Amino acid sequence: MVSKKTNIKGEITLNGSKSISNRILMIQAISGEEFSISGLSNAKDTTTLKSLLEKLNEPILDAGEAGTAYRFMTAYLAWKGNNQVLMGTKRMCERPIGVLADALNELGAKICYVGKQGYPPLHMKEHKIDEWGQRITIGAHVSSQFISALLLIAPVLPNGMELILEGKIISRPYIQMTLNLMEEFGILALWHNDMIKVPNQEYVPKPFVVEADWSAASYYYSLVAIADEATIQLNGLQQNSVQGDAVLVDIMESFGVKTTFNERGILLEKIPCRITEFKYDCSDCPDLAQTLAVVCAALKVDAELTGLETLTIKETDRINAVKVELEKLGCLVDATENSLSIRKGITNQQQSIKVNTYDDHRMAMAFAPLALILDKVSMEDKKVVCKSYPKFWDDFQTLGLGDYE
Repeated sequence: MVSKKTNIKGEITLNGSKSISNRILMIQAISGEEFSISGLSNAKDTTTLKSLLEKLNEPILDAGEAGTAYRFMTAYLAWKGNNQVLMGTKRMCERPIGVLADALNELGAKICYVGKQGYPPLHMKEHKIDEWGQRITIGAHVSSQFISALLLIAPVLPNGMELILEGKIISRPYIQMTLNLMEEFGILALWHNDMIKVPNQEYVPKPFVVEADWSAASYYYSLVAIADEATIQLNGLQQNSVQGDAVLVDIMESFGVKTTFNERGILLEKIPCRITEFKYDCSDCPDLAQTLAVVCAALKVDAELTGLETLTIKETDRINAVKVELEKLGCLVDATENSLSIRKGITNQQQSIKVNTYDDHRMAMAFAPLALILDKVSMEDKKVVCKSYPKFWDDFQTLGLGDYE
């Protein structure tokens, strides 16, 4: 049983950013030189990627359910051209990879689909790197990870890369994060309008410290927003962050969450607010969509969340998953392929919910703060959080939220 709690106080040291960690591991691998990395994430996605990079001589590699790892390794292995097969879970083989694989083939790689056209598994074949081209066009509306995967190998291609982005750009801050981290290691790139130009260069290895994960911070912002009173210190976050989800500072102020930066990270405090309607385009921060939907439902705030195009090809169809779980609580939810509309909110707090987690870490973490207002919250699969935040339940317990069944 999870008891209600209206006053939350505590201090949490957050895990290192999964997004930053994965990019730094790739930069290290591409540079071919070891350098120290402090604060590396212990998320399953990151440990999977690290393991893959330690098995590069094996003919068959398995990325499991790690989407970022699969996409980054697709570009990396295509560049290396060592005649290897990259596998994944059943769900991974349902997530399209054709936009990335076809772009790499256009450059000069030799990638074949083992099964269904456009989907994993992939067979990377040998090629002549000196015959690779320079300019390609890629749809920017599917996944920013495809673009980041290409950018990471761009400097070491014989002619560099001219990448033309076609259509609406989704998750722009994640692309900018990739470029910023590449710059940290000596890579100069130019992003002008719809073209990113990266000349042939060498990565310059140097020690690196990974900052804490702003995506993980969103669940504590949610707690503070829902609680009657709250003060939470989150350690490891930086004010001038390369992470797009740092936009939480501005978004959550509307929900009564004050953010104060200090030497250790940030202090979150509950302040009075009056919000009845919330509209937001999540194109630049799609990982926050589930959290924002739950906060709005909990506070009975009518919400219109748009820019959700990429959510249908995540670990699950996140748009439909949020709709199904919120409707269990009496919310009125309309969904399209790129939006969520939430009305009525959670009106009956004397109820329980068993959250179906859909093999999606963010479903479990986004719905966990509802323990503040519901009689009972249980999870179909608590372990799913290991994908990005293995200590999530332990950290929540230190705030007095008890055991989730």
